Amino acid sequence: MAATPQAAVILNVVKDPCISPLLVMASVQGRTKNTMSMVTLQTETPKGAVAAPTVAAAPPSPVLTAEGDSGAVKSIQVTLRALKRIRVAMAKENITPDAGGLRVGITGGGCSGLSYSIKFDTQPRERDRVYAFPQTHLDPTLTDAPAIRLFVDPKSFIYLSGMILDYEETLMRQGFNFINPHSTKSCGCGSSFST
Repeated sequence: MAATPQAAVILNVVKDPCISPLLVMASVQGRTKNTMSMVTLQTETPKGAVAAPTVAAAPPSPVLTAEGDSGAVKSIQVTLRALKRIRVAMAKENITPDAGGLRVGITGGGCSGLSYSIKFDTQPRERDRVYAFPQTHLDPTLTDAPAIRLFVDPKSFIYLSGMILDYEETLMRQGFNFINPHSTKSCGCGSSFST
């Protein structure tokens, strides 16, 4: 009786930001041939199997409005989680709130046409909109601390007005999340969009 060749199944998890959802590649390697095939992830638990316990999603973070913002004009808001993360990142880069701020904008390119950009800047430019978020949102005792500022250029504001900047930290993703009412299509990673 002839022995059947041993085969090894190798699963490769591929996390491609432009392809959603997660892909799992399976290759079967044996003595005579190598083949590659796609494996789909099941969304339902098969009969007789026990589902893994679900992890509760993080509770929604309160949405904060900038100082002096009446709400009449669509402005840019941040969540408490995002404001905390901005302050941590600024401290890590040795940038004090009175010496700089976070520049939020858009650039052409990306999978969907426009890409979000975030970087620190020392001062607002002449025509920038400046949104100041008091640090008392983070710690009520910081009444004299300078506000954390967001700078937005006029061109970017056209696409970002009414946006909420959130911060997400899960097992699969960590980073800022742009909740943009102007976005009609977005790539899988959420870093680019189209209107």
